[in-house]
Amino acid sequence: MNGSTGGYGDRSPRQRLDAATRYSTDELDLESIIVRYEDRPDRCTITPRECSDSERITTWLSADVGAIVDLADVR
Repeated sequence: MNGSTGGYGDRSPRQRLDAATRYSTDELDLESIIVRYEDRPDRCTITPRECSDSERITTWLSADVGAIVDLADVR
């Protein structure tokens, strides 16, 4: 479809959703990586710790560090 080698372009939205929901919602071990910049806000990328390199390419979320809040603070 788009020449992707990660398999993302080869799967339908339903197949990607099914793959994403195979992780238990009770116990999802996440890894966060913060990239610091001098001229713009720092960015945090969160991805499941237990996913293959090919899945990691399409299973992530990035946001400015200032947009991330502690879950206990917003409950």
